[in-house]
Amino acid sequence: MYSLFMTKKLNSSQLKLIAIIAMTIDHLTWLCWPGYNPSWWVYCLHIIGRLTAPIMWFFIAEGAHYTHDRKKYALRILAFALVSHFAYCFAFGIPYFSLEAGVLNRTSVLWSLFLAICVITVAESEKINKKIATLLVFLLVALGLPSDWSCIAVVAPFYLYVHRGNIKKQAIDILLWSSVYGLVYFFAMDKLYGVLQLFTILSVPLLALYNGEKGKMVGGKWLFYIYYPLHLFVIGILRIAIHGNIQLLS
Repeated sequence: MYSLFMTKKLNSSQLKLIAIIAMTIDHLTWLCWPGYNPSWWVYCLHIIGRLTAPIMWFFIAEGAHYTHDRKKYALRILAFALVSHFAYCFAFGIPYFSLEAGVLNRTSVLWSLFLAICVITVAESEKINKKIATLLVFLLVALGLPSDWSCIAVVAPFYLYVHRGNIKKQAIDILLWSSVYGLVYFFAMDKLYGVLQLFTILSVPLLALYNGEKGKMVGGKWLFYIYYPLHLFVIGILRIAIHGNIQLLS
């Protein structure tokens, strides 16, 4: 085990696969035990799910750095964010175009990840006036409010981008912004599940093993983009078959 952590052995494909598996476990747990179930086994399954978000944030930062065409990269994520909005709402029984039940968890995290790329681009642009850039950044962050992980999934990838190559600072970023989200969850939604958000820190040892290589994975770079909305549609079908037309997220 010690030698494993002394040598970076996980490539991006392996880390993304871990994220996909953890996400699927998390979403299936919402399906099987809707709402904020306090049972210890349900809580433990959701802890596994906390691995997903930081890995997604991390690779948005990596993608924004390495892509040859950031505009094309952002538009690709936006296209899948639009598809995933309907998949996300269908999966969890959320109205497609309504904020009557609140502004949190109204659409998928891909919307915030698209905004994160926009924030990175605006923040480092030399063509935009600094005051205007600051206003644009605040606006872009605010637009992420209705998504899964809310504005945090806009801000966290930006800081992971700023601190690329420094896993210690990135670990602080993950813990800091997860704590902010946890506090909102604690006071606005559910106290136990607010504390749950802090377990994103478990992703740090995995990210520390990243070797900077792409690796090989069936489906390549398109696997996550296709899998994300597809598995949500399947969960939506199962939700209706098992529970009827109920809402899984409170």
